[in-house]
Amino acid sequence: MTVIYGRSIGRALPRLGALRSVLSCSRFGDDIRYLSITAHRYANSDAKLDLPALDQKWRQRWAALKSTKTSNGAEKKYVLPMFPYPSGYLHLGHLRVYTIADVVARFHSLRGHDVLLPMGWDAFGLPAENAAIERGIDPATWTKSNIAKMKEQLDIMNGSWDWSRELATCDPSFYKHTQKIFLLLREQGLAYQDEAEVNYDPVDKTVLANEQVDANGCSWRSGAKVEKRKLKQWFLRISQFRDSLLQDLEILSKDNNWPERVLTMQKNWLGKSTGATIKFPLMAFEHITHSAIEVFTSRPDTLFGVQYLALASTHPVVAQLAAKDPELQAFLDILPGLPPDSKVGYLLPHIRAVNPLAYHDETPEATKRSIPIYVAPYVLGDYGEGAVMGVPAHDVRDHSFWKTHHKDEPVRFVLAASDDESTTAMPNEPFIDHGVMTAHSGLFKGRSSQEAGEMLVRILEEAELAKPVEKWRLRDWLVSRQRYWGTPIPIIHCGSCGAVPVPEEELPVELPEVDEHWAGKKTGNPLETLEEWVNTSCPQCHGPARRDTDTMDTFVDSSWYFARFIDPHNDEVPFSREKARKMLPVDLYIGGIEHAILHLLYSRFIYKFLMGSTLVGETEGVQEPFKRLITQGMVHGKTYTDPATGKFLKPDEVDLTDPARPRVVRTGEVAGVSYEKMSKSKYNGVDPTDVINLHGADATRAHMLFQAPVSEVLDWDGDKIVGVTRWLGRVWELVQRVSTISSATPVREFFEQEAARLGTMKEKELQQWDKAARVWREVQKTVESVTGSYEKVYALNTVVSDLMILTNVIVEEEKGVPDGVKREAVEGLVRMMAPITPAFAEECWAVLHPGETSIFKSEKGRFPVADGTVDLLQPRKQVCAVQVNGRLKFAAEIAVPPEGLGEEERREWVVGEVLKTEGGRKKFEGVDVGKAKKVVVVKGGKLVNFVM
Repeated sequence: MTVIYGRSIGRALPRLGALRSVLSCSRFGDDIRYLSITAHRYANSDAKLDLPALDQKWRQRWAALKSTKTSNGAEKKYVLPMFPYPSGYLHLGHLRVYTIADVVARFHSLRGHDVLLPMGWDAFGLPAENAAIERGIDPATWTKSNIAKMKEQLDIMNGSWDWSRELATCDPSFYKHTQKIFLLLREQGLAYQDEAEVNYDPVDKTVLANEQVDANGCSWRSGAKVEKRKLKQWFLRISQFRDSLLQDLEILSKDNNWPERVLTMQKNWLGKSTGATIKFPLMAFEHITHSAIEVFTSRPDTLFGVQYLALASTHPVVAQLAAKDPELQAFLDILPGLPPDSKVGYLLPHIRAVNPLAYHDETPEATKRSIPIYVAPYVLGDYGEGAVMGVPAHDVRDHSFWKTHHKDEPVRFVLAASDDESTTAMPNEPFIDHGVMTAHSGLFKGRSSQEAGEMLVRILEEAELAKPVEKWRLRDWLVSRQRYWGTPIPIIHCGSCGAVPVPEEELPVELPEVDEHWAGKKTGNPLETLEEWVNTSCPQCHGPARRDTDTMDTFVDSSWYFARFIDPHNDEVPFSREKARKMLPVDLYIGGIEHAILHLLYSRFIYKFLMGSTLVGETEGVQEPFKRLITQGMVHGKTYTDPATGKFLKPDEVDLTDPARPRVVRTGEVAGVSYEKMSKSKYNGVDPTDVINLHGADATRAHMLFQAPVSEVLDWDGDKIVGVTRWLGRVWELVQRVSTISSATPVREFFEQEAARLGTMKEKELQQWDKAARVWREVQKTVESVTGSYEKVYALNTVVSDLMILTNVIVEEEKGVPDGVKREAVEGLVRMMAPITPAFAEECWAVLHPGETSIFKSEKGRFPVADGTVDLLQPRKQVCAVQVNGRLKFAAEIAVPPEGLGEEERREWVVGEVLKTEGGRKKFEGVDVGKAKKVVVVKGGKLVNFVM
């Protein structure tokens, strides 16, 4: 193992006469009993602090100490990081989230809580299937191999995972229960089949996501022209839970339990809006079957400003026209490859729309004109009516689209910020707020936009051209995937009986082995052509039938895995009712912001369903799966670029002889340095295994936390870990020096006894009191500070800095502090470090308490709590800044003013104390401060200003 803390832990052996220390004492002064410390205390003075070796030693000890103890009524704490996809490689982002989770779990464990910290694998999904095709191996083989590799990597992080609860979503023992939950949903009418349009690759015979279709409408893998097909697929009726999904966000917002950013993203995805559907009559120059286009809008007040309509590619009018318009069909073919915010559009020929307000005599002429109709990719076919009314003056997206296609045509402002028709918009920018109707709004000029919008809807409703409605952006969850590597849908299709659930006793429906498919590197879903698996008999009529060949979206697995951890070996049900009521919900859920919408939303939906199902029975109150959500920031890596070309540089292309001025090897120019998201193309990735092997897991964990607040981006700089290892070395030295000390008197009792003698102490005794009080005051301050930071989680970086400050104070005052206080201070420091540096803390604890097996199993090792001595330990002295005419003259150390002094008494007392000091005598020599016009004392005597 590499020696990290290389200098000798012990100093040169001091002269024997100096080896005296207070082992126990009852008071300060001449009666302190000194005992010589025997030389065996320094027997290990030449030992090196080998942190990687400590990791290995204590991981072995922890494995041997695994306990089957029960909670004994202790408070439950369920801490859970989002489980990883087994790619075969853990990156620094994984290290960060799993460090945070383990630190918090260990903290609660040291406080006596019954902590659950499980780990598992989100093992299904398309990446494994693609890897299987590329390598010609079964995705199960690939996945299990990756799990083994990543488990080894997780183990060297010094985590306290409960591996007895390990699960993988690709294991039949897990997905058996995913299938049960699916059938339970179907039984309640929450799982159903319907047709949905998909992108279909006719060569690979698979369904593609929009991002897998290029700008030319071709498959990213096969290059084949993608087809739009309607397939009968399975949906989960999440829309039935939309009201509770929205309303209960208020509960999650209390006490900042969920980040505001995540709550906002969830609200936007649910997308509740109130407004109206409005009919725009059509003017068609060729026969179509539609007489009007219905549009949903949440801003009917902008109706006078409509300058075009835009339709989704799936709108019925578009489908009818495309059958006769090859150019339109060609445009539709390329849409899957365009970004959703693309401003391209296709102007439909021979058809225009009429604003429904055009039929009112008082409507301005501009609004009466017919308007063009476009097909545009930004219009969603499954939201509203698949059509939007374009109001360029009052919508940012509409404004951008209009200016793309009608650059020289003005926009029509029908709202303004005030009666004088001025707007708060920048020139050439839309005014998007509510306001006052302008002259372009005809008879409604001068009315508030909210009032005018309501009136317009009522008027059009009477003419059957509008209807008030409530709309949601949320759509039912399409869970069918036409792929192999996922949970099989447990349905059998019978020509006579229809869709029939697989009987419970036949679950799980397991994935069949299709080795020839993978060996041949074939694409498509092999389940569709595996006749011996597909062909079966109907469970009801026993006639010939076929299995459903779709598998489930992997979000279905991750929507309930956290609940399986509480009862992972239950073969009968996903989890028992008793354990659900005792151990759920998760107390602390930790993961990336990228999962803020779909994973969390689906988990909330499934949890609400399960908690009200026959599985658990009726439950009271709001049902949410995660009480508290922590989202950690990304980890960015140091990135080098060639200033001449902007090209990213490989490690061997950078000369780091002078780390402060890295140079391009090829040119000698100073390289550009930045911190960016880690990726192979930027050559800035860091393998956490290498870092841990070099510096040790504990130093790496502490450095990871110390570098940035949990929620912020962490710019990884491995060169700075040396600062953490130095700190650990200083703590190790302290532990060695106090290891043979024992205290006969508890620290609180000791300080209470000495406080009673303060009035009779001599100056030397008072100096010793000040040192001891400062150390213990810092211990108490640190206990309160780091306890709060561990509980908040987001402030874990301050835990490390606070513990470093405490270490410095103990070292600074060490020589004058009674050994009983010193030892208790060092023990408190080690106990507060333990969640972050567990192996190091264990080694320190073994030195301090040789007979105990582990700090995490010791009553003495419990996390410290404040002992109430702070009031006893108030400083006797304070620094006073002395100013003359507002300019700092010097700083003096004076006694703390007595309590109860009036303003004038305090001023005289402070001035007197300042003049007693050496600085006061020298600095004011020849100056009669008694003649000052005014003396100002503030901050309780910490500042005095003489106005001369």
